[in-house]
Amino acid sequence: MKTNNKLTRRRFISNTTLAGIGTMGSVNLLTSCAAKNSVTESRMETGHHEFNSYYSGNYLDRIAFPIGGIGAGMFCLEGTGGISHMSVRNRPEVYNEPCMFAAISVKGLKNGTKVIEGQVPDWKKFGQPDSANGSGGTDYGLPRFRNTRFTPRFPFAVIELQDDDIPIDIQLTGWSPFIPTDADNSSLPVGAVEYSFKNRGDSRIETIFSYNSRNFMSQKNGVNKIRSVSNGFILSEEGVKDKPQTYGDFAIFTNEPGTIVDHCWFRGGWWDPLTITWETIMKGEIRQKDPVEKGAPGASLYIPFNLNPGETKVIRLMMAWYVPDTDLRLGRDSEEKDKEKCTAANCSCRDPFYKPWYSASFKTVEEVITFWKTNYADLRNKSVLFKESFFNCTLPGEVIESVAANLSILKSPTVLRQPDGKLWSWEGCGDNSGCCEGSCTHVWNYAQAIPHLFPKLERTLRETEFFASQDNDGHQTFRSALPIRPVANSFYAASDGQLGGIMKIYREWRISGDSNWMKKMYPQVVKSIDYCIHTWDPRSTGTLEEPHHNTYDIEFWGPDGMCTGFYLGALKAVSEMGAFMGEDVKKYQSLFEKGRKSLETDLFDGEYFMQKIMWKGLNAPDPVAASKGAWNSDYSPEAKELLEREGPKYQYGKGCLSDGALGIWIAEVCGLKNIVDPVKLASHLNSVHKYNFRPDLTEHSNPQRPSYALGKEGGLLLCTWPKGEMLSLPFVYSNEVWTGIEYQVASHLMMIGETEKALEIVRACRNRYDGRIRNPFDEYECGHWYARALSSYGMLQGLTGIRYDAVAQELFIKAGKDDFTSFISTETGFGNVGMKNGKPFLNTVYGDISVKKYVIS
Repeated sequence: MKTNNKLTRRRFISNTTLAGIGTMGSVNLLTSCAAKNSVTESRMETGHHEFNSYYSGNYLDRIAFPIGGIGAGMFCLEGTGGISHMSVRNRPEVYNEPCMFAAISVKGLKNGTKVIEGQVPDWKKFGQPDSANGSGGTDYGLPRFRNTRFTPRFPFAVIELQDDDIPIDIQLTGWSPFIPTDADNSSLPVGAVEYSFKNRGDSRIETIFSYNSRNFMSQKNGVNKIRSVSNGFILSEEGVKDKPQTYGDFAIFTNEPGTIVDHCWFRGGWWDPLTITWETIMKGEIRQKDPVEKGAPGASLYIPFNLNPGETKVIRLMMAWYVPDTDLRLGRDSEEKDKEKCTAANCSCRDPFYKPWYSASFKTVEEVITFWKTNYADLRNKSVLFKESFFNCTLPGEVIESVAANLSILKSPTVLRQPDGKLWSWEGCGDNSGCCEGSCTHVWNYAQAIPHLFPKLERTLRETEFFASQDNDGHQTFRSALPIRPVANSFYAASDGQLGGIMKIYREWRISGDSNWMKKMYPQVVKSIDYCIHTWDPRSTGTLEEPHHNTYDIEFWGPDGMCTGFYLGALKAVSEMGAFMGEDVKKYQSLFEKGRKSLETDLFDGEYFMQKIMWKGLNAPDPVAASKGAWNSDYSPEAKELLEREGPKYQYGKGCLSDGALGIWIAEVCGLKNIVDPVKLASHLNSVHKYNFRPDLTEHSNPQRPSYALGKEGGLLLCTWPKGEMLSLPFVYSNEVWTGIEYQVASHLMMIGETEKALEIVRACRNRYDGRIRNPFDEYECGHWYARALSSYGMLQGLTGIRYDAVAQELFIKAGKDDFTSFISTETGFGNVGMKNGKPFLNTVYGDISVKKYVIS
């Protein structure tokens, strides 16, 4: 067969339309960032990545891009085009890498049969489970394409493959629906990979495409089979007796009429099934076999096609799954007899175990398949609208990359959604189970994406916190039960979580414009703030003096800048909501003024906000007595000696805390202004950058959890003691680096005009997640896809000041010397917003956003 070899050693396309998903989008900057260079062959071979651009070479190694729905499970498309992290059973399965692959066989070529993936990353060859036994059962040993480039444009990912052996331009586009404001269609248990083939030679090409998979749904002691579906197959497990959670279906199918299906791979021992399957593919043959009763090891689908010179063919491979049951039940039931019970007909509180949202919308995988096929084009077009709007931003590439990459968290097993539509989430994911349950309020405080992209979903979190998880005294259990229901009060309330929730009630009100919803919530808000005052500020100082639990999993003793900021923000929120309703809020306003004065004097050391440690003269028992029975603190004889010298364990005292103004930042992103003197706030934030940011951590000591950032990597430390007086046992995570804190500090620095300092932090963070060592789409803390990293979305507001107030129908924008375009999502629509020729503009591409007034600062 004659081929045009002049075309085989070519450059990949750059900044062009990608497989019908629209343009790459402008990356002009508000401020400086790395300029884009043209793609060279040497870079393709050695590896390359620039912010908000493509990945190649060894930058592909750790890429795993989540594809799935909110609370519906997922799989990941790797940088090479492989499938991994198959997590469709309502829990993470990080190392579940099923033997499933696409292949192409071109007639007449010596090396014309290959798996449609790039080369296997070196780290997979040894060090994974079972690698010492040769990784049997994988497809690693099959020929692949030599050159690969991966370009993420969430929720799409595009992979380009090239090899001298095959004169075809191959492009994969993986995606799943993601449509801001449309939570249901963004929660589907589906995904797709589109395979585009273009004949770049000068001769007609005859080829066969196949997709092949073992039945990875099979369960030990279960009854597995492979069923038929139009133009594909269903990997099925009927389940183990008395274990309904083991049932499940996973469908793989195409839109190609006449797709030929082998429903049962060759049955035999050792590696017989894969061996015979690959031999069939290598020979350019097709195997067709009807379903068998049970025990089929795997299945394949085949699509033969021809390509004339210059001709392109796109094969749409669709996937859908259905696992409607789990054995997940968490939290102890409330014992309050008069606790308000849910009476809604669709409430999930009476379910014995968690069930995913889609189980109430679809009864079988066949129903999911029909919906996916019928609505594919519409869902794709709307997802493209989001992609094009978001990547139309002219903000710095490192900012766009960090925001988009962390939206992957919403497709990960970190997030669950009940049949009644309510969200419930882990903090992150372990390798095989969720980590730290209950939509933890002090972690999800940081997350700013869902309230703007899916405001109705975010409001379900507030409703859970202030009703199901709040007792009659106003104490909130910061870890909600699953299924969501009234939960017992069995531990301290979280000061930052509970006070942050009050500010977020205000935020949800202003985002939604729904004053009736706010009025429904307000009595519970008052009960909550009154509990906080009684418990942590019984002497009405405007600060939290009594020991108060927080996101570091310990209690701060005495007033501190971080939690006092939360307190002031909550008092301000209650005051503004109460004033709107005509309520008497003088008590809250008075406490706010007292607290602000104390924060600006007693808790400010001249450079930054700090903590004034107190443990005597409080209502609380002494720390030794208070620690009895607590999981997070105890006092050995040595610790008692430290108590007398330094005070309670796990404080920060005169340290410079990166989260020291966290409560003030949350107030700002919620639309609550003038919490503290802006000059002192700027001093604090600049001090955090000055003392806590390290471009190189080689000489940094971290006896805690070091692998978040170490060695020559840079990062923002949680706390330092630049003026001495470091405590012997400061709070337990103080030497670590958390991406969620890096982003909130960066966002806050942007708000005060310190953009370059902010970008320095962001660049250090994303350089750690550049694909070589860590997955760019899995920023971890206490687990994979950690929720705190969703603070990254706050950088959009930090850079541009853009915030929409639906109550007043006002759009706030921060004007600068340069024009810019950003992204906006509201309760009713999304699009682009910015400044052009010194004037504000709004281009709504989906839904509607009504603006009566632009407020330019």
